[in-house]
Amino acid sequence: MNATRRERDLSHLRPGQSARVVAVVGEDGPSQRLRDLGFWPGVEIEVMLRAPFGDPTVYRLQGYRIALRRDEAARVEVEGVR
Repeated sequence: MNATRRERDLSHLRPGQSARVVAVVGEDGPSQRLRDLGFWPGVEIEVMLRAPFGDPTVYRLQGYRIALRRDEAARVEVEGVR
């Protein structure tokens, strides 16, 4: 990985941060579900809020909101964290 590129997974972002999807890791059912829901390279995602105990977290992308558990969000690699 290039040192100037700040890739990480979606589960590490805090409420108020946004990023761009790089990839969804895996070829199993849960990874395919994320792709079907619109987690494609280049899509902008914003972290809206996190449940009191940290799971699930609500994200906004492509005009809708979705709640993901931490293990699901960890499958989504992101870059350009703001």
